[in-house]
Amino acid sequence: MKSIHEGTLLWNPSQTRKEQANITHYMKWLREQKGLSFHNYDDLWQWSVHNLEDFWESQWEYFNIYSTKPYNTVLTSNQMPGAKWFADARINYVEHIFRNRHLEHPAIIHTSETRENREVTWGKLYEDTVAMQQTFIKLGLQKGDRVVAYLPNIYETIVCFLATASLGAIWSSASPDFGTQSVIDRFKQIAPKMMITVDGYTYNGKSFDRLSTIENIQAELPSLEATITIPYLHKNAKFNHLKNTIAWNDAVKRTEVTELIYEYVEFNEPLWVLFSSGTTGVPKPIVHSQGGILLEHLKAVTFHVDLSDGDRFFWYTTTGWMMWNFLVGGLLAGSTIILYDGSPTYPHHHMLWQLAEDTKMTVFGTSASYLTACIKDGVEPGKEFNLQHLKNISSTGSPLPPEGFLWCYEHVKQDLWIASISGGTDVCTAFILGAPILPVYAGELQCRGLGASIESFDETGKAELDKVGELVLTKPFPAMPIYFWNDQDGFSLSG
Repeated sequence: MKSIHEGTLLWNPSQTRKEQANITHYMKWLREQKGLSFHNYDDLWQWSVHNLEDFWESQWEYFNIYSTKPYNTVLTSNQMPGAKWFADARINYVEHIFRNRHLEHPAIIHTSETRENREVTWGKLYEDTVAMQQTFIKLGLQKGDRVVAYLPNIYETIVCFLATASLGAIWSSASPDFGTQSVIDRFKQIAPKMMITVDGYTYNGKSFDRLSTIENIQAELPSLEATITIPYLHKNAKFNHLKNTIAWNDAVKRTEVTELIYEYVEFNEPLWVLFSSGTTGVPKPIVHSQGGILLEHLKAVTFHVDLSDGDRFFWYTTTGWMMWNFLVGGLLAGSTIILYDGSPTYPHHHMLWQLAEDTKMTVFGTSASYLTACIKDGVEPGKEFNLQHLKNISSTGSPLPPEGFLWCYEHVKQDLWIASISGGTDVCTAFILGAPILPVYAGELQCRGLGASIESFDETGKAELDKVGELVLTKPFPAMPIYFWNDQDGFSLSG
């Protein structure tokens, strides 16, 4: 592969692609509905961060957010922390996923090392969510209760999350490759009422039984009242030694109820709890709001990932990484999300590219380390697979080097939009993202996200350009944490 310099222009979107982009439609809407005209992306971004309330109110209107009560004000103050968004509004995240569903269209494609590719329609997803919600109701789950999942990135996990959030309960998940103490350190802090788990998982062709781990976790969670069990490692897995269990098949049995019940919560009430890495002590429980995540993820997946109901959106992730939560947000755009559980290089190094062909993937989300591994291993996706539907590769986890950009164009596809993005668990999204109307330069992230007032500060707190510094969010942002669990009056990192 030839050498490449950072900043080299690699791709420009065609005029047709620019015209068809969701963000272009939004800019047209702003011009027609608000009398606001913007010549380019930077003009739009400048307006979005210097007129925060107008911008986020436009998101509310553009995405037709449904609330049972009108909001009193868009933003209560510019104080961070402490700013509240859309005070008095009452919404439900899950309602916005299902409100425009096409029953026969695929909502989810899922596969794993042990499961073949399966498509699930919106109708099936809705029916299973209704059934799971009814099970939760019979078990006494209420708004504000916590549901924890020790689950891989599989279809059942999505069902359980949607049923949880539909009732205003609070979700938190950990991947089954997390060890016993790591899971206990997380879940014990939030005193869950219910847990969903599998018997084990496979990775790189090896099986990992988790039954004894689950028993130890249960013993450390006295608040647990029920555990829903999913046979995954073994079809006939025995959960007899666990307490208060309900089998998955029983949990999703159909009842006479056929419609979801939506518990409306205040815009700033919890949706889920994510955890910091735990490198400086016990992992910190970060709480995000239903409304903040709804609005930010709608914005991010629609304008910065350019998703619509014709897209098939994949990200290689586990349930222990915030990108799983972001992937679920693809459902808000009506797109089909693609789930994979297992090693990205098993049984061969080009397995994910095979998945891209098989699923007609349009957006391939991965890590920079995976792409650089493909370079090292001499993978040739463009030659080996039919990737005619692929329009975007998104990369995060670490910076994608210039060579990674070039490899995508030389060995995957020439007409390809590459988006290297940067964000984090603290906001469950990205601050710096892609835009389908902008050119791609080797080694560079395309743009600061709309509504995200991002600057680079030097050691004195002064904003600098073209210099290495600390990334700083200088103004309130809807997806900021509403608090740390058990610390609702402040943002101390202790406990």
